[in-house]
Amino acid sequence: MQLSHLNINHIDFKAGAVILVNKPYGKTSFFAVELVKRALKKFTHGENIKIGHAGTLDPLASGLLIMCTGKMTRNIQDYQSLDKKYSGIIRLGASTPSYDLETEINETRPFDHLSETALYQCAERFVGSIEMVPPIHSAVKINGKRSYLMARQGHQPELKPRTVQIHQFKIDPTGIPDIRFEVICSKGTYIRSLAHEFGLQLDTRAHLAELKREAIGHFTLSGAFDLDELVTLLRSPSEAEFEH
Repeated sequence: MQLSHLNINHIDFKAGAVILVNKPYGKTSFFAVELVKRALKKFTHGENIKIGHAGTLDPLASGLLIMCTGKMTRNIQDYQSLDKKYSGIIRLGASTPSYDLETEINETRPFDHLSETALYQCAERFVGSIEMVPPIHSAVKINGKRSYLMARQGHQPELKPRTVQIHQFKIDPTGIPDIRFEVICSKGTYIRSLAHEFGLQLDTRAHLAELKREAIGHFTLSGAFDLDELVTLLRSPSEAEFEH
């Protein structure tokens, strides 16, 4: 059962529930799950309810996070396999090692040679089945070790390209160098890599400046709880203050 404001007091979280949460910017997906897990323990008077999420969002991204409790955790992989919809901003003219704002700018290139037509044409080339290399600052494992940990130690891990599907890539170039976009894509797509490759193909550089996950399959952000709102509903009022 999907959790809503109307049925929260009638949910058997141990039997299983699907909770849609709007993960805030600056917080990890793990943080969000642990916060809800502690609130659930209070709500169920001390029961340890199994809970997990269906698809990590980076700390610098916000948006839809699907959480599953109890027996519904068996369906997590099914939700992870669904297509995703994202919106955000690609910033032209500069690149970073992480392909987003986590790391400092390491290279700049001019972008004033680009016309709106060139930007639209470039975006169209990404639609369909494409090969994509994940960022080295990602959770991909190489010989059992996370790539981002190797990168932070000064190594340059070699990641293999993966085939992903970009069903839609819409851009709004009117605010150049900031290009607003919407993407609908398959599982395994790194929007940071998409931003990076977009810059390279335009003979400039680019990085991801903002990202929000709008939808996972038919689940949408409009139906999600704000994280602090959910914790407030699950805890007693005196203990509902959002933990930073």
